[in-house]
Amino acid sequence: MTTSTSPASTTGTLDAEQAAIAAVPQRMVAAWAAHDADAFAELFTEDGTMILPGVYQKGRDEIRRFMAAGYAGHYNGTTVTGRPIDIKPLGAGAVALLTEGGVLATGETELSTAAAIRASWILVKRDGQWLLAVYQNCPRDPAA
Repeated sequence: MTTSTSPASTTGTLDAEQAAIAAVPQRMVAAWAAHDADAFAELFTEDGTMILPGVYQKGRDEIRRFMAAGYAGHYNGTTVTGRPIDIKPLGAGAVALLTEGGVLATGETELSTAAAIRASWILVKRDGQWLLAVYQNCPRDPAA
C-alpha cells in the first residue's frame, strides 16, 4: 500500500492510525460475509453517503435497507474482497482511503475483470473510531 502522510509526533502513533484506517475495509468484508446489514450500516456516520454505479444512499437507515434488500436478493451468497492502495490525509480527523476489490459470486475465489472495482472512502474520526462519511466505487476496468 502506498500512503501519503504528514509528519506525526511518533512513528508508532502514525502506524497505529494507519492500521485503524486500513482496518475499516476489513470490517466491511466481515459485515458482508455475515450478510449483516446493521453492521454494514454502522461503518458509516449517521448521515453517511454510499454511491455505487446507479445507486445513491444517504444515511445509515437508507444504507441498512439497501444492503438488507441486496443480501436477500442479488448479493445473496456473495462475499467482497478489497485492499487499501493509498491513504491521503485531508485534515485533522479526516482521510481519503483508496482501495481495489470487488464482489465475489458464490464459489468464486478470484475477481473477474468485470467485477473489479476501485473505491474512494472518506473517513472521519468520531469518538475515537474511523467511520465512513462517503463511500463511492466504480469499475476498475471500464468496458472499451
